[in-house]
Amino acid sequence: MKTFCGRANPATGALDWVEESEEYDYHQEIARSCYADMLHDHDRNEKYYQGIRAAVSRVKARGEKVIVLDIGTGTGLLSMMAVTAGADYCYAVEVFKPMADAAFRIVKKNGFSDKIKIINKHSTEVTVGLDGDMQTRANVLVTELFDTELIGEGALPSYEHAHLNLVQAGCEAVPHRATVYAQLVESEQLWSWAQLQPMEVDGRKLLPPPAVSHCAGAHSVCDIQLSQVPPHHFTPLGPLCTMFSVDFSKPVSSAPQSHSSSFPAQSSGRAQVVLSWWDIDMDPSGSIVCSMAPSWTYPDPQSWRDHWMQSVYFLPVERRVAEGEELSLTVSHDDYSLWYSLQPDRVSKGCFIRAPPCRPCCVCQAHLVWTRTRFGELNDRQRTQSYVRALRSVIKPDSVCVGVSDGSLLPIFAHMLGAKKVLNANSMRGVQILGIRPDQLSSTDLAGEQISVLIGEPYFSTSLLPWHSLYFWYCRTALARLLTPNATILPCSATLCMVAVEFQDLWRIRAPCGTCEGFDVGPMDEMVQQSLDFRESHEAEPQPLWEYPCRALTQPRAVMTFDFLQCVPEQPIRCQGSLPFTRYGLLFWSEFYFSYREYINRP
Repeated sequence: MKTFCGRANPATGALDWVEESEEYDYHQEIARSCYADMLHDHDRNEKYYQGIRAAVSRVKARGEKVIVLDIGTGTGLLSMMAVTAGADYCYAVEVFKPMADAAFRIVKKNGFSDKIKIINKHSTEVTVGLDGDMQTRANVLVTELFDTELIGEGALPSYEHAHLNLVQAGCEAVPHRATVYAQLVESEQLWSWAQLQPMEVDGRKLLPPPAVSHCAGAHSVCDIQLSQVPPHHFTPLGPLCTMFSVDFSKPVSSAPQSHSSSFPAQSSGRAQVVLSWWDIDMDPSGSIVCSMAPSWTYPDPQSWRDHWMQSVYFLPVERRVAEGEELSLTVSHDDYSLWYSLQPDRVSKGCFIRAPPCRPCCVCQAHLVWTRTRFGELNDRQRTQSYVRALRSVIKPDSVCVGVSDGSLLPIFAHMLGAKKVLNANSMRGVQILGIRPDQLSSTDLAGEQISVLIGEPYFSTSLLPWHSLYFWYCRTALARLLTPNATILPCSATLCMVAVEFQDLWRIRAPCGTCEGFDVGPMDEMVQQSLDFRESHEAEPQPLWEYPCRALTQPRAVMTFDFLQCVPEQPIRCQGSLPFTRYGLLFWSEFYFSYREYINRP
């Protein structure tokens, strides 16, 4: 059955009615979940297999039957490992029905249906007993419930419930424990993603409002491929600290907690950012370790993975520290997230605090509407100077400017450069905010005047793909009746560019797996491909390409050019062509031209 759904078109701003299958949502979830990345992670799979073999052997050595509970089974891979290692029976729990169905087919295809039961429930709903989902409690607990932040997928409540209701006391657990590490650093690059910085325009300083500069910011984790941030882009202010560990073989509490680590500052600087990652020990002795540490902490290249990365946490406020000063770094957590705070060491001498500090939250609203990438753009001095140079060349004392972008500083720049009137910008004397869509703007809003300068970065919060920012062109077209005959349009044009590349690792998130650790997982490949074919494979995918190294296979090429001095044509613009390559990926980005010398890239 299909139904019509209203979906906003980021490029035109219009509401498009699209015929969608009732199964669209889960197809989209499957297509974007990158399950293949986990199966291609040989280091992860190998360490799990080693840990499972060791756990099964320890239970057998005690003369017990091995009953395994696998929570979050996914493809059923870990359950099949357990049975192959000698487990007598395995209960595999998977809450997502399409994945549970795939696991059922994979288990059957590999000949384990008589020893593995797929339970399509959340683990907290699983029952034990003669008429229950499980006949008896398990004595081996196998899980893969982790995300980049370790606990973000609800690992703690799931473990807490499992120990109370589903597994025996003293059970074996794979992984056996997890340990979280953190390091306090100063980094202008990373800090620019968190707070709006002062900037200069023609020798005049522009300061962020106090509500913004004093705001603690968004509490959510910033997960990135930290291996792509070179060590010279930050200054360590303290050692790598072991913040806390969780023993999964014992009862686990999901209650909020805090843990502290004390140390003397290694150097003077501004404490701004905490870099964090974790590792998991697959056995009690700690001899089988799967680490998420960035590659620059190891002499040899480590296994690449995108499902588990590293975390960047921004302190609520930057703080100057002196070399040798005693500091205490505190990590707090609730059921699903972590946050960090920094105090002088005298505040906390212990490593465990029962009353965790309050989680920071945004009170200025800016961190709720601007992404961290957007903060980075606004703080980019080179980018700002490009805008200022372009504006300086066209702004006159009698200019009437209208800014078309979301949360842009360009109208403020225009005002500081001497424009007579500026509309649709931040609160400032001489700048008027218009909280309406461009197609709703009338001459009354302009007090009878006409627009002489139309400006935009362009940036819109709904834009994900390079061509989405063409919404500026549609806005310019809607405002054509209000423009002076010789109005200046900035940017004046845009070019959609393309290059073919070979990715070093990113290809893994889409590549079929086939066989994983000796098990046929073909049904999962088929499920993912079916969901990709449903619609996702026909759409481009936004990626922060600086995190994913690649090699260009062609020269960059201009695909289409858009002239903003003209209105949007009534007929579609089409472009056809070919490239001399047969595989890998295509990268697209837009270049917006403000003059023949000034242009801005927008990925």
